[in-house]
Amino acid sequence: MKPDFLRPLLGLLGLAIGFGVYPLAERAPQPWPGVLIGAMFVLLGVGAWLYARGERWIQVLGAALLVYGLLRMFLIR
Repeated sequence: MKPDFLRPLLGLLGLAIGFGVYPLAERAPQPWPGVLIGAMFVLLGVGAWLYARGERWIQVLGAALLVYGLLRMFLIR
């Protein structure tokens, strides 16, 4: 069985965004919090999409994170 190092890395990235970087981004002056948080979701979505390799539900999750990140960056304030 070959170890899969990318799965724990994505988990750590998600935790870092959720507990560490997200609150720090909220402290930035306007309009940067929405842009920074949206960019984090975009990066997480791209990472999940690239990781998926045939697992459809992870690809859907990655696409949803990517779309939410873009919406957060440009439309949701």
